Amino acid sequence: MKFYRHDMSNPSFLHIHGTIISTYTRIVQTVAEEAGLSWKITATPANSEENQRRHPFHKVPTVEVDGLQLFESVAICQYIDNAHNGGVLQPADHQCRAEMDRWISIANNYLFPVAEHGLLMPHLAHNVLKTPLRSDIIEAALPEIARHLGIICDRIEETPFFAGPKFSLADIFVYCILRPIQLTSEGEHLITPLLPLRHWLNKIGQRDSIIATRWPIEQD
Repeated sequence: MKFYRHDMSNPSFLHIHGTIISTYTRIVQTVAEEAGLSWKITATPANSEENQRRHPFHKVPTVEVDGLQLFESVAICQYIDNAHNGGVLQPADHQCRAEMDRWISIANNYLFPVAEHGLLMPHLAHNVLKTPLRSDIIEAALPEIARHLGIICDRIEETPFFAGPKFSLADIFVYCILRPIQLTSEGEHLITPLLPLRHWLNKIGQRDSIIATRWPIEQD
């Protein structure tokens, strides 16, 4: 994974402050890649004094861009897309825009919390801190994760992308939240039989912006 991507022909620059291996840092990076916006990451833990000054609720990432200091990933991504990409990742059609907002909200408010606390953090603690794997936490979370994956798969059976016929911010949020789940053995087991969802993940995974922001574990 790169810590920066600089295009000398583009004078604008995005400075990301956040955890290097982070779902929401990757979401912001991916939107910047879609916009052709140069970026770099400064590793900034959520509980650091610096981040507590940047974000009133002590979350990451925060960014500096165009003389602005922004926080909250939805607002950051909308600004990048509007200011540097002509808003192409946000549908003009009102119905499609509502679907985009709906699926971003679903990914952020339902899928991410249960997957983060019930699946990803137990694996992270086991792999990095070498603590015993909390299989009990994972097993308790898997039925709810499976239900969420089924709902998401139902949507992608209806339409090529989450907002409708065109790729949008919703696809970036959903992909970046789903991909870490897929990288666990339990998540892969749940996703494998969901053929429409698996095919969608493969398709989105081939976008240049997604390839440019791959984590080291995806490049092995």
